[in-house]
Amino acid sequence: MAAICHLLGVPREDEPRFHHWADATVEAFDPTTGTFEERQRRRSQITRELGEYLDTLAEARVRRPGDDLISGLLADTGPHGPMARTDLLNTCALLLVAGHETTVNLIANGLLTLLRHPDVLERLRHDPDLSIPLVEELLRYEPPVHMLTGRSTLADIDIAGTTIPRGSPLALVLAAGSRDPHRFAEPDHFDPDRADNAHLGFGSGIHYCFGAPPARSETQVALSALARRLVNPRLVTDPPPYRPNPALRGPRRLMIEFDAIAP
Repeated sequence: MAAICHLLGVPREDEPRFHHWADATVEAFDPTTGTFEERQRRRSQITRELGEYLDTLAEARVRRPGDDLISGLLADTGPHGPMARTDLLNTCALLLVAGHETTVNLIANGLLTLLRHPDVLERLRHDPDLSIPLVEELLRYEPPVHMLTGRSTLADIDIAGTTIPRGSPLALVLAAGSRDPHRFAEPDHFDPDRADNAHLGFGSGIHYCFGAPPARSETQVALSALARRLVNPRLVTDPPPYRPNPALRGPRRLMIEFDAIAP
């Protein structure tokens, strides 16, 4: 959250508000919390509060630009010119939610996976460069986003003898695609040395996740630091409790014990 707020130019004292909005947005999609109408009202309230805040922040950057992302998008002199205010607000809101919850889950899923594979954890402790292929394998093996809805077919598609008509609504189960046995050898095996890892962790095509670069970097840094500094870490509860969310997968909390913290 601190990284996202830094990119957007959010004052440090306002970071707790962004954390609240991000958490509340994810909770509003949880089918176990209230009725559909209540969740819709909650989403509308969060969207309004966040939009009003971002609009005020953008207005301040118009008057006094900085070196943050909002200032850059408002003052862009490229061929497309400055970003329209509505597009700017939607982009910042998407970055807040997509860049926070998913990266939190990726780091938690990564630490959980490493604790279940102590040989890989030991390798990472002595070789921080392993974090690069390791994170790619995590995105395939234990991704934070399991499926995407709101897609539709542009043409008739034939799959395994069944025709999906043009215009049909689709749910893309990315996590299953990343464990396709026709595409990956031993798909249920965690292997950071996997040579060809064309996973679907960030989607694909024109809707490829635009938060992929910071998510990769933050997770590589976090897991390398945890591997280096936690002495004899171990899980308290396995499996940990998970959030009841059909699309976003990550522990509600990850309780661990360790003997010490290395310098």
